[in-house]
Amino acid sequence: MFSSVWNFLKRHKRKFIVTGAVVGGVYFLGKYARSKIRELQEKEATEYIAQARRQFLFESNQRTCNMTVVSMLPSLREAIVNQLNSESLTTILKTGPANKVEIWEDLKIISFTRSLVAVYSTCMLVVLLRIQLNIIGGYLYLDNSVGKPPAPPQAPPEVQQQYLSSIQHLLGDGLTQLITVVKKSVQNSLDGVCLKQSLSLLELEQHVSWIRAEVETCTQHPLSSYMLADDDNALADQACGLTENDVLTIRLLNETRDMMDNPDFSIVLTTCLQRGFSRLLDNLAQFFHPPPTDSAHTFTPASLPSICLPLAKIIPIINGQINTICSEVPGHFVQELLMNDNLKEFAANVYDSFSTSQEVHNSFVLMITSSK
Repeated sequence: MFSSVWNFLKRHKRKFIVTGAVVGGVYFLGKYARSKIRELQEKEATEYIAQARRQFLFESNQRTCNMTVVSMLPSLREAIVNQLNSESLTTILKTGPANKVEIWEDLKIISFTRSLVAVYSTCMLVVLLRIQLNIIGGYLYLDNSVGKPPAPPQAPPEVQQQYLSSIQHLLGDGLTQLITVVKKSVQNSLDGVCLKQSLSLLELEQHVSWIRAEVETCTQHPLSSYMLADDDNALADQACGLTENDVLTIRLLNETRDMMDNPDFSIVLTTCLQRGFSRLLDNLAQFFHPPPTDSAHTFTPASLPSICLPLAKIIPIINGQINTICSEVPGHFVQELLMNDNLKEFAANVYDSFSTSQEVHNSFVLMITSSK
């Protein structure tokens, strides 16, 4: 029996070898495939968790941006009011001075200037903080990434504080420069308009458009110059006296400028300004109503352009708009800016570019630089 089995095996030896090789190959191939599938699943799970964490941190960062904007509005309003103090003029007017008309003329210029400056500076504050906090947020994500090789943090707390303190330029020298430019444009537009002259909402809108055109086409002072000081480049030339934190801060500031040189930044800021000035005019429109004695005509939105108010009555209305624009309780004005879709998309792009690997980030910065 054994010999017959042995003879059978000898006769079919080649078949058994081929079959064994096929079965063994299939076994090891299946084992290898299962191993690769498991690796792929683990990789996909890791990437999904990382992406979910990245998205969670981004959304948390946007809430921080919103809260930071709201917390800084009282400081911005105080800075504007300190430089454009209309309250002192109204107090003098109550005493019935001999130069009443002259004081009213000053009040006219100051009232319009501070409301327009409030719109400009609030929009700038919103966009600048979106850039800064998303740059920091991106670097913090990289610094705390799981599996990242040991390396010095790119945004330590001291650097964050030093970097974010650059916002003081917008509340200080930048604001002063902005007030000077806006005030001159307001004078050019309204100097010939006397206090008794009546203006419709459409005429008021035209004056605002003229002022904006003059301010925003001023090549000597682009809007970005009011947002970020340019003096840290001088510090970079004195590298021997700079600490490591100073170098990191200068890098963050230069990266912020790269973002501000990006055409998307101009689009986002322009969109915010359009929305801001539209909201300002909407607020003013609430005061343009027909006289109570005019019962012959029913008020409709279509009749709004024909309703006029003397400039002397418009001045107190526009003078008080700063309290609505720079309110610590978020009103429609600030909410519309914070919820702007273009701003959200821009913030996501900034965060994405700084929360990727350094190699990808460097190529992104190179792309921005080459597009200037």
